[in-house]
Amino acid sequence: MPYDAGGLEILTAEECRTLLAGGLLGRIVFTDSALPAIQPVNYAIADGDLVIRTSTRTKLAAAASDAIVAFEVDDFDAATGRGWSVVVTGHARAVSDLRELAELRRLPLRPWTPADGGHYIRIQPVVLSGRRVPGTV
Repeated sequence: MPYDAGGLEILTAEECRTLLAGGLLGRIVFTDSALPAIQPVNYAIADGDLVIRTSTRTKLAAAASDAIVAFEVDDFDAATGRGWSVVVTGHARAVSDLRELAELRRLPLRPWTPADGGHYIRIQPVVLSGRRVPGTV
């Protein structure tokens, strides 16, 4: 197993994909008015891409369509100190194709608010990186 300079285990791309597939909640990093913005989102995986659903009226919908974004998902057990983090960097695009939208609507993605949640963003991973924290036990 390779480790980084800080002693954290470096995860393989396959380990990163497995951990992403098991998650439900992550954070998307996008640019809003030339500043970095982070927003928690629920997500699903479709054909290796990350898919998020939001309202058409959100800053995320406007900023993360046809943009390079980062996406992070993690897990941490405070009792043992064990955890992991996976970061995806990739191209985000708004989904407008009706056939593709029909497929994505079958994913288990529910909007968090009663507002319009019909805007789907698909992130094609370009760079996957991850670390595992070994813990204290």
